Amino acid sequence: MDRADRSTVEDLFSSHVANARYEELSAEAITKTKTFLLDTIGVGLAGTSDGNAARVLAAAELWGAGVDATAWHSGARLPAPSAAFSNAYLIHCLEYDCIHERAVMHPMATLLPALLAWCERAARHGQHVDGKRFLNAIAVGVDVSGLLGSSAMSGLRFFRPATAGGFGAAAAVASVAGLDEDQVRNVLSIHCGQVSGTMQAHVEGSPALGLQIGFNARAAVMAHDLVEAGLTGPRAFLTGPFGYFALFEDGRFDPTIIERELGRVRQITQLSHKPFPSGRLSHAGVDALRQLMAQYGFPASAITSVQVHVPPLVMRLMGRPIIENLTSNHAKLCLPFVMGTFLARGRVDVPDFGSPEMLNDPAVHAFASRITLVADDNRDENAIAPQRVVVTLIDGTERAVTIRAIYGHPDAALTEAENLDKFSRNCSYARPPLVPELRDRTIDFVANLEQAEDVSVISSLFVPPRG
Repeated sequence: MDRADRSTVEDLFSSHVANARYEELSAEAITKTKTFLLDTIGVGLAGTSDGNAARVLAAAELWGAGVDATAWHSGARLPAPSAAFSNAYLIHCLEYDCIHERAVMHPMATLLPALLAWCERAARHGQHVDGKRFLNAIAVGVDVSGLLGSSAMSGLRFFRPATAGGFGAAAAVASVAGLDEDQVRNVLSIHCGQVSGTMQAHVEGSPALGLQIGFNARAAVMAHDLVEAGLTGPRAFLTGPFGYFALFEDGRFDPTIIERELGRVRQITQLSHKPFPSGRLSHAGVDALRQLMAQYGFPASAITSVQVHVPPLVMRLMGRPIIENLTSNHAKLCLPFVMGTFLARGRVDVPDFGSPEMLNDPAVHAFASRITLVADDNRDENAIAPQRVVVTLIDGTERAVTIRAIYGHPDAALTEAENLDKFSRNCSYARPPLVPELRDRTIDFVANLEQAEDVSVISSLFVPPRG
């Protein structure tokens, strides 16, 4: 597709969203969709332990009363856009949600809360969405956001999990609503006018990262509602001189990726799990330590220094120093702290970022001081791998490994047992913890989602009974 044909990108996406069907999904795509659906629910439940979660919900409750949709775990009822906003924050606030590595974005964080809020509201009006239609909408939405991110050739200036992710949410809602191609185009176009989220929140380790995810989830629902009310948007919302690619991706994108893969390579199969609740760019370093310590049998105490050779993107986003009065958001995006946590505790999990005592643990900081980042010569501005980790031991011995497929990547995937263990742990981190009965009920419902006649009940599965 040459420059003269770029206007057809909008057509390609609109056609795919309007016409893709569940029956076209491969067995792998269906399995992956259910896997990442359950994973995202678990991460959102754990997100209720975040210090700002109650504040976000309280703010959302000020924006108008309604009974459309459920605030996850609390059971509060909100208008659909507000529920999408609140639940999206929960999903991303712990830095634990799945990622499309090539696209450098988290597609499910915006998509699932918007889609489920819309389905809950539709059910209240007698329009029940079955499991197959729901699964298809998730896969379609991930196709859109994953390929938007993958086709971008520029480095991150705007927060792509929010910006590209919002288009995936809007596409999923348009798909499940059964809109035609022209309506889909208008939903995506009107959504484009609401797209927001910059990398400044990432640079500063601000909780606004999760808010930016929420803004775009809410916008996706609102874009659908505006089109249903008869509104339209500009045609070249992606490729025009003031379209998404020009403004948000510096005009640098490769449309042939979209043309080649849309509808052929389902992007849901390309997602990576996050086995640790920290920036994905830190996971290769932890993975390397796990591998080297298991292979050579040395303890953390034998390590005198660690060099992590990383692509420039990793250096830019994860090379931040450890500061006084360290915050959770800063720590999760600081590679030395994340690796230091693993060396001090043999794990990296939600409680490790949950209190001042954990964040200022002298043992973690001591190990973190032994870790140095070195930028390699990778010219891909969006690359997060390969990363090479070199460990020097007390006796002068060096041990090294190059990580090409990071733990959780499709080529180094979590096992089903590991997936369920992560979900179970996240249920225990919810506030209050989700009891095993509700946990198991949620697992069973997702596993058999094709048979579901009404997916709107999902949010009620993990709301603890009152009293």
